[in-house]
Amino acid sequence: MSKKIKVLTIGDHPMSPSGVGTQTRYVCEALLKSEKFSILSLGGAIKHTDYTPVAIDPWGQDWRIIPVNGYGSQEMIRSLIRNEKPDILWFMTDPRFYEWLWAIENEIRPLCPMVYYHVWDNYPYPMFNKRFYESNDHIFTISQLTDDVVKTVSPDTPSTYLPHAVDGELFKPLSNEDRRTLREQSMDPRDLDKFVVFWNNRNARRKQSGSLVFWWKEFLDKNDLHDKAQLLMHTDPKDVHGQDLEHIIESLGMTNREVVFSTQKVPTENMPIFYNLVDATINIADAEGFGLSTLESLSCGRPIIANMTGGLQEQIMSGTEQFGIPVFPTSKAIIGSQQVPYIFEDRLNKDHVVSALSNLYHLGQEERDKMGMAGREHVLKNYNFVDFEKRWVEEMVKIHETHGSWETRKGYNTITFKEIV
Repeated sequence: MSKKIKVLTIGDHPMSPSGVGTQTRYVCEALLKSEKFSILSLGGAIKHTDYTPVAIDPWGQDWRIIPVNGYGSQEMIRSLIRNEKPDILWFMTDPRFYEWLWAIENEIRPLCPMVYYHVWDNYPYPMFNKRFYESNDHIFTISQLTDDVVKTVSPDTPSTYLPHAVDGELFKPLSNEDRRTLREQSMDPRDLDKFVVFWNNRNARRKQSGSLVFWWKEFLDKNDLHDKAQLLMHTDPKDVHGQDLEHIIESLGMTNREVVFSTQKVPTENMPIFYNLVDATINIADAEGFGLSTLESLSCGRPIIANMTGGLQEQIMSGTEQFGIPVFPTSKAIIGSQQVPYIFEDRLNKDHVVSALSNLYHLGQEERDKMGMAGREHVLKNYNFVDFEKRWVEEMVKIHETHGSWETRKGYNTITFKEIV
């Protein structure tokens, strides 16, 4: 057997439940299944109690994970590059976390190509990212919006649209009879016949968790549904980065199980239970690179309500066909920071969200099921696991063949010529 292509990955810990962590794991597993790759992953973005490197079953030494703070450091990368001699450096999440890495691209890229799986939420075109984009040998983009951004801002940087995917064999719909049985086994008897909407996100500002709770009450009031509908929130209601959701609920007088929380961390393989318990999933984040929970919901045949922002907009609609109720922003505020000077924040109108909830409720189960199953077909066609895994293997092999590494490195020149007028 020829020598395996060694990939050093940087991102959220691949075994963490975050969207970045989950997709990193999916990419790693796709490469490993091909038996053409070995992987060393820096597992970041979570608190660790143990920093001992671990080998992941069933891959053994072909997949090792090193727990790190943040996403690592320049010193760590320098050491790993020299000692491990990776053929490709692959990293994922939005650019503000990797300025330190691009600062040493002149040390890394002469030895191995840098491949970036890019997350970006919105327009205007971030021209301030151009220097970061140009520091990569190849950029993969998670959404149509991100792909347009990269091709416009840095047209000379090779890029490929390769969106997130979901395992349709794991995230699949149950029959209505099995769903009813699941409800009877899993839910409080008082909730069995309720219209249940699922919210699966971190309780953080951009996710608009507090707004959703307030607007949920408006929806209940408008339709007289306080004892007939429930918002199920899979999140930490006391997250320091979000609002005190329990306080909001108590202040609004929703004490009759109008809102319930699931606070325990749940393995990925158990998440389809949630989607099959509910009638729909909602995401009204004001900025969303992709939005994995809505994709998982559609794969389980459950329709969605989503803000038409970022990657959410390509999930909920295909041409004129809708797989839920899209909610269009009524304003686009320019926000920013010292790292990100400007970006749109897509803000929704309360009445539009309440109307979307009302419309979905009044469709009835049969129509919701049709909409959800059409959404599943959309997912199976455009975001399926088979194509996702095949394409990642093909693209990474192509990058290795095109760019080489170490003694075979090609296509990278540290010298640029500029005309001085």
